[in-house]
Amino acid sequence: MKRFILLIIVFWLGVQVSDAQLWKMKRWEAELAAGPSFSFPDVGGFSRSENWLGLRDLSYKQTMFNVNGNLRYRFSRTFNARISLTYGMLHSNDVRGSNEGRKFEATTTIFEPALIGEYYFIKNRYESSYLFLKGKGFWTLLKSLDFYALAGVGGVNYNVKGNDALLEIGLERGLETKGFSPVFPVGFGATLIYNPNINLGIEVAGRYALTDYLDGYTSQYSSANDVYYFLNFTFTYKLKSGPKGLPSFR
Repeated sequence: MKRFILLIIVFWLGVQVSDAQLWKMKRWEAELAAGPSFSFPDVGGFSRSENWLGLRDLSYKQTMFNVNGNLRYRFSRTFNARISLTYGMLHSNDVRGSNEGRKFEATTTIFEPALIGEYYFIKNRYESSYLFLKGKGFWTLLKSLDFYALAGVGGVNYNVKGNDALLEIGLERGLETKGFSPVFPVGFGATLIYNPNINLGIEVAGRYALTDYLDGYTSQYSSANDVYYFLNFTFTYKLKSGPKGLPSFR
């Protein structure tokens, strides 16, 4: 009986050590993401007195898209850093909002490189134990969820196309149709273990720009720079670490 108990303890300790080390074999992750994009510039939208937390500015007509690629490195089980490249479009118009009479409309193409850190404040316990999850129920599957907060720094290169009404006012006040600005991503996300090599997830993050011209226009009533958001669905593939610590594509 003592030998049996000792065997169980040794096996349990071995599993714990293995679980603590297996993630190091796949420090690198390649991720693809896509989803809708939402912008909150000076064109379109309701005034603050008519708009609680900006929720009234969310509409189908103001929604565009983005596609995103990431290369992630895991420094620990709870802290990652990633290089992010995003191509997307933003759209805004005065059809729905506090300034319908202006009839401004702007479509902005963006390219955003960024360096982003992730902190996992809830980490699953089954990262190295996917085989034990197979065939389990819904609640067990939920225990394989990770939740993280993200923050970083990047830049956005933007190109604006305005309608005739916006271009006309731009001749009087100055219309910036292209430029580059620093941006600061901040947001939250969640990932789910699909199998030992693949994670699926969802992420929502805002980008706070140091420019007020992402729609090409700023008004005398503007008191803040432009903001845009991505709601992305993510597909992550875990890469094995090579002999020198670099990702292996074999």
